[in-house]
Amino acid sequence: MGKFVIIPDSSADVPLAIRERFGIPAVVRGTVYRPDGEQMLADVDWDCITPEDYYLSMKGRNILYKTATPPVGEIMEVYEPFLKEGIDILSISLSSALSGTVQCCKTVAKDLLKKYPERKIICIDSLRYASAETLLISKGYEMQSKGASIEETAEYLDTIKHCIHQMGPLDDLFFCVKTGRISNLKALFGTLVGVNSLGDFSAGGLPAVVGKAKGTKSAIEATVGYVKRLIVNPEEQILFVSHSNREKNAELLAERLREEIKPKDIIINHISMSCGASTGPGLCAVYFIGNPVSDDHSIEQNALSEALKELKNTR
Repeated sequence: MGKFVIIPDSSADVPLAIRERFGIPAVVRGTVYRPDGEQMLADVDWDCITPEDYYLSMKGRNILYKTATPPVGEIMEVYEPFLKEGIDILSISLSSALSGTVQCCKTVAKDLLKKYPERKIICIDSLRYASAETLLISKGYEMQSKGASIEETAEYLDTIKHCIHQMGPLDDLFFCVKTGRISNLKALFGTLVGVNSLGDFSAGGLPAVVGKAKGTKSAIEATVGYVKRLIVNPEEQILFVSHSNREKNAELLAERLREEIKPKDIIINHISMSCGASTGPGLCAVYFIGNPVSDDHSIEQNALSEALKELKNTR
């Protein structure tokens, strides 16, 4: 059975501790443009700026960071050393609904396989972002550790990705709207003082608002109720809680999930620099595995509605 590595892009939340835990040897880094126009590759370890400073710089909404797909040379530089060593590559990229990264990786893979025809490169469109990608990587690592082939692992991930959910409050949708990640109509939720938008993924890989809650505490409790209704086999799951400068909210959410869901483990992450440019400050979300996301979000909307109703009745 051929040896292979799992290589994500920088839209996943994969600082060093995560890479070491889940056997990630390298990351394809996308381009980030600073407000002054300076171009850099995304810093997955936050060496050039702390996440706190990065998100605080956006606080007045006057500072915008822009992102672009990884340069072809960057993808080549990451992939080729493994191919030279006789190692195949399973690439996991940001949702194609949000970026052209997966197509860039496929183009580079096609060129490299002409040079290394005996090797394999499989490129997966995660249809997810941030720690949802990281969760997908962790599942790939599980398969890899059990001795699954690159094809078996890719087939499994292509199935399980549709079952990865996101839920948690985003207290300001300005950046999502500004970068075209969500509709202006839905952004009305994020313009009301004290109102937190609560969203999951769409079947097509976009973020989608499925409800709202008044106040952070209510939003977090509604999030826990939502997870309780949709999660499968929680005792076997590693949950990922990610945030963009909302550390206290993330810690509270993780604490409540441990109390109510009792998962195998919870990992708290900062939202990556690449995804953070679109979310801006204010997101705190948990990523977990449930049943496949419904096409019309009816199941998800019903679950959140029930969670909010239960919360109201307990007051």
